[in-house]
Amino acid sequence: MKNSKCIEELKKEFDAYTDMYLPEGLGREEQLKMYSTMWVMRKFEEAVKPLWMANKVHGYYHPYITEEAIGTGIISQLKKEDYIGSTHRGHGHLIAKGGDINKMMAELFGKEEGYNHGRGGSMHITDMSVGMLGASGIVGAAVAPAVGSALKSWIKGTDDVTVVFFGDGGANAGSVSESMNMAAAWKLPVIFVCENNQWAIATDYTRITGEPDLYKRGIGFGIPSYRCDGFNIYQIWETAKAAIERARAGEGPTFIECKTMRMLGHHATDDSWYRDMSVCDKYWEIEPIKRMGEFMIEENIATQEELDAIEQEAIKKVEASIEYADTQCHEPSLDSFYDYIYTDGEVIK
Repeated sequence: MKNSKCIEELKKEFDAYTDMYLPEGLGREEQLKMYSTMWVMRKFEEAVKPLWMANKVHGYYHPYITEEAIGTGIISQLKKEDYIGSTHRGHGHLIAKGGDINKMMAELFGKEEGYNHGRGGSMHITDMSVGMLGASGIVGAAVAPAVGSALKSWIKGTDDVTVVFFGDGGANAGSVSESMNMAAAWKLPVIFVCENNQWAIATDYTRITGEPDLYKRGIGFGIPSYRCDGFNIYQIWETAKAAIERARAGEGPTFIECKTMRMLGHHATDDSWYRDMSVCDKYWEIEPIKRMGEFMIEENIATQEELDAIEQEAIKKVEASIEYADTQCHEPSLDSFYDYIYTDGEVIK
């Protein structure tokens, strides 16, 4: 790290900090792909706020900025047939699972060509073709359906795995504990990922949580549980690899707490008046894209020119998605007002 003094100070206050290292079995091409995925997430989120301010994107918008390593390090190892359950901060999860950012941007624009025909918006995007069970504006709401997805895999005898994401606030939902208990009792192939960004909207999570080490929740249910540095994509990748292998082998669930820091407001217009944002200054030194890039250069895995080209390619992809949503897509017609409310009776198998 370039700012060693800042890092040493950060180590004293961020108890999840771990040094970067290269896990066994993680090759150069996969690293570059993960680096690219994180940049697409970052550029997508950075592009949305000005579009929201210009009234082109509608509804609330919750940025995933600086949390990209969590979704990328875990989801990059899943098969297309595997499933994920997401949150209100879920754009990055879908990008990592192979979602179409053109359709996602169109959904944010409220266009008919969007994932949910413009009806779902930022917080409710679903894409079953890549195993995205759906995001939800309700905190912790994805956990119970994700356990249902894992139950389906168990009943059918497949090796499909379900990964479900929730935050430190969602961890306190009663349905989360109930779901963890069921998954543990039946050894279901599900991985519980708590993205602990330390803030439940405007509340410091330690004020509403008796035990601040959230990974210990899983231990109480007999679930193997781990805590990761949420800024260290290599540790996340290695921890997730073992959890995925365990689930595929029929050995049951795993709980992974990825401790990070929410560096921006809860949503687009949140100015974070309730917290001292100067605390985040040190954390920007270890934000995951910067940190991974520096490590790959130091270890001669990639050159600065290669990394710069990856960033520029991500910018082009996001700009193309904006152009698509803004100029090539259509507003839903009033005649379709009652469409998509009821199923046509077809059962999704």
